[in-house]
Amino acid sequence: MKNHYLTHFKSLCLLLMGAFALTGCQIESEPKSELDLIKERGVLRVGTLNNQLSYYIGPDGPAGLDYELAREFANELGVQLEMKPAYRISSLYPALDKGEIDIIAAGLSQSPERLKRFRPGPAYYYVSQQVIYKKGNWRPRNLEQLLDRQPKLIEENDGKDVLSIVSDSHFNQTLMAIKAKHPEFSYHIDPNADVNDLLKQVSEGDLRFTLADSVELSLSQRIYPDVALAFELTEDQPISWFLRRSQDESLYGLLIEFFGNIQQSGHLASLEEKYIGHIDSFDYVDTRAFIRALDSKLPKWAPLFKKYSDEFDWRLVAALGYQESHWNPKAKSPTGVRGMMMLTLPTAKSVGVTNRLDPEQSVRGGVEYLRRMVSRIPDSIEEHEKIWFALASYNVGYGHMMDARRLTKRQGGNPDAWSDVKERLPLLRQKKYYSQTRYGFARGDEARNYVENIRRYYQSIIGHVEQQTPDTSDINIDDLKVIDVPESALSDSTATSSAEPAQPTE
Repeated sequence: MKNHYLTHFKSLCLLLMGAFALTGCQIESEPKSELDLIKERGVLRVGTLNNQLSYYIGPDGPAGLDYELAREFANELGVQLEMKPAYRISSLYPALDKGEIDIIAAGLSQSPERLKRFRPGPAYYYVSQQVIYKKGNWRPRNLEQLLDRQPKLIEENDGKDVLSIVSDSHFNQTLMAIKAKHPEFSYHIDPNADVNDLLKQVSEGDLRFTLADSVELSLSQRIYPDVALAFELTEDQPISWFLRRSQDESLYGLLIEFFGNIQQSGHLASLEEKYIGHIDSFDYVDTRAFIRALDSKLPKWAPLFKKYSDEFDWRLVAALGYQESHWNPKAKSPTGVRGMMMLTLPTAKSVGVTNRLDPEQSVRGGVEYLRRMVSRIPDSIEEHEKIWFALASYNVGYGHMMDARRLTKRQGGNPDAWSDVKERLPLLRQKKYYSQTRYGFARGDEARNYVENIRRYYQSIIGHVEQQTPDTSDINIDDLKVIDVPESALSDSTATSSAEPAQPTE
């Protein structure tokens, strides 16, 4: 009997093993992690906003702070980057909810509403929410003044709200909290506008107030110099990327590690310097004059800048030309420099310019001189920062720029980072510092301001050119997809103009 049961048990075991063998292909393994799915797909899908900070198409292809960070994160994962830019914040949230994108990287603040819905990555810069008005109009200095005056302003505006904000923004939560305390407070949510649209309306006098964050305002002032800060509504708030909320730590853990590494290495600071390091100061009168020149002068000279810019962005060459002469081909200075690019006589001879007042010769010569400056910049400096060191050399001389780098190193800064070196350039005016340098006294503060002015003009030209493009506000996020490609494939993306250059005016 015992043998009978033993034989029956063995048969049952064999039967079960056979059943498992037959159905093994139907037994599911553990669900794959987010990171596994991304690597299996071979693509990291990133939702972003199409603007002059997060993502835009430059002369050499995609650019922007969030784009560059996303590209490097994709490289860390060993996958391609697929950018999905949108023109409305509201397009990004459902895309993340539905799994159409893996990350939102769009310069979004950690508002309470977003923190409830999504998981934030590490903060990589900070902004405050600000009430924006147009210079020359009545300016409220605080919320109380705005609340007191609002009924009269609405009455003057035919009963319409005088403050509008974009939909699905962190501004809405802030204003809802104000309205909870002050029921008489009112505002309008514009579902069809982005922040730039509303800032433009304020600039043109079609809207009394809007809300923007501090970085958005600073960037927009290069295009709309009339918009200004009325008062701040909030303290500084962290900006971060966002992921779906889940128990899966795989992608989130690597994101934390990625931001930790680039912050510790100083690379994050370098990228932020590249995109927002020039926005701290704003000259209203100068910017107004420059915006007028964009319409009255730039169209005449743009073909010339495009013709000779070669490896440089023509808009950067145009910004350099404006800084030098305000696009005046007959400009002269008491020190002997002259022409569109304000060349000295020795410099002009060295680059083959025989007539400095000939705008074509001047631009060609100025670009050639800039090219020579760039070629001398040490390779230890990142490619995207070499141009700022070259421009400083263009202004103050290569030797003095190198003195500033050596001084930066002595003081414990990074001699390869423009953000560190530009802080030391003004020290070349002070005897206790320049007496220890190889080339002595220099107007380093002027060189720093020179470069930062060019960076601001450059930003304004980019924004101005974008304003001339057709309206694409009704495009859906699914219609906008850019696959990142190797930089070598972008080398032919900059088209040179075949237009005839402007003729000399002498």
